[in-house]
Amino acid sequence: MPQPQQNPQAQPQIAPVPKVGERAPTLGRDVSFPRDKPVVVVFLRHCGCPFAEKTFKLLTNFSNHHPEVHCVAVSQSSQADTDKWIVQVGGEWEVQVIIDEARDLYHAWGLGIGSTWYTMNPKALWSAWKLGTEEGIWNRAADSGSRWQVGGAFAVDAGGFVRWVRPSASADDVPDFQEALKALAGHWGMA
Repeated sequence: MPQPQQNPQAQPQIAPVPKVGERAPTLGRDVSFPRDKPVVVVFLRHCGCPFAEKTFKLLTNFSNHHPEVHCVAVSQSSQADTDKWIVQVGGEWEVQVIIDEARDLYHAWGLGIGSTWYTMNPKALWSAWKLGTEEGIWNRAADSGSRWQVGGAFAVDAGGFVRWVRPSASADDVPDFQEALKALAGHWGMA
């Protein structure tokens, strides 16, 4: 089982990040497109990452306020680690959680491995300290997942077309789900 602090091995085949207007890649057996309502999909870095925790908390809050949108979080940590982490960070609320330890879904959505600069640049380190001191969100111990994994967020309309694309530019890049909502507004399946 890979440790979060391990550096990546060989890069697998990674698809290009989907573009706005393209059909959404698969989310496996768990979520299919098209569907009855639009979907916001978040690919978490790793359970234990303070920015993944902040992103997940924002997503759960968003899911509570926008039941017209189906919210999905994809975790590359193990089922046991993800379940434990979800309890530690406050629960999943209306968010569907998909486990993708092999990171096949990450790769299908164009999310690969970040560089050392992506993960540990001065701004990311400062943002981690600031997140801890201001919001009490610190790095947590994790036994699975890769801290080098790039995260990201996407919005897909009910017809299965990508309407918002937000791969993380650095480890501390937390998506704004109001942008996703605006991108979905006016498209089929979103009033």
